[in-house]
Amino acid sequence: MGDTEHLSVRREGATLVLTLNRPEARNALSLPMLVGLYDGWLAADADDSVRSVVLTGAGGAFCAGMDLKALAGKGMRGADDARWRERLAADPDLHWKAMLRHHRPRKPVVAAVEGPCVAGGTEILQGTDIRVAGESATFGLFEVKRGLFPIGGSTVRLQRQIPRTHALEMLLTGRPYTAREAADVGLIGHVVPDGTALERALAIAEQVNACGPLAVEAVKASVYETADLSEAEGLAAELKRGWPVFDTADAKEGARAFAEKRPPVYRRA
Repeated sequence: MGDTEHLSVRREGATLVLTLNRPEARNALSLPMLVGLYDGWLAADADDSVRSVVLTGAGGAFCAGMDLKALAGKGMRGADDARWRERLAADPDLHWKAMLRHHRPRKPVVAAVEGPCVAGGTEILQGTDIRVAGESATFGLFEVKRGLFPIGGSTVRLQRQIPRTHALEMLLTGRPYTAREAADVGLIGHVVPDGTALERALAIAEQVNACGPLAVEAVKASVYETADLSEAEGLAAELKRGWPVFDTADAKEGARAFAEKRPPVYRRA
């Protein structure tokens, strides 16, 4: 797994940083970008040395959504390249998995947003776990203003992540939201000075990386698995996820390190 035409990949310690890299189009979605994203999610989960992922955008933008000019013309940019066509033909759901519509990485994903994060950008955002935005970032689902449908999952997921009245307003008006508004309704967790979203996201990822990786992954899985269960069902499911963690060598190492007043050394065991 590596860079594609519109997706850059690098490591920052135990964090894999995926950068949407088409700044001349405000990182509008392209097929090479989506292929790179999906490969990035798979690579992060396959590599035990990766403990978290940060998703960001190049050039002061996160993602302006679908390339509408391409959509009105011959289709998504990059689709004429045989490499990308072959990948999409082999897995017709690849673009949805790339956008985290129905693919959930095992590792925690932190979004670092600067500038526009709209339409498909806001849809991808809903698949991330922790979200940081620069104070000038903008959000919104503009599809209805273009006579389109936010088919990346927003009519299902948004109402589960923010109050329904706010979800419906965002979906039905197609208006832009400031970072402060997005934080007020709970769509993002942190608003930081412009230009520092990536720095904060990496700092949060480093805090995640310092924790027991088996525990982190089990906690993330439990949160999502139990989201639509009754409380009784959720608590039962939580025990099934949680008890095995206590039997790991990492759990013993965590307790030992606490007693010895030293940083733990986790080995995913």
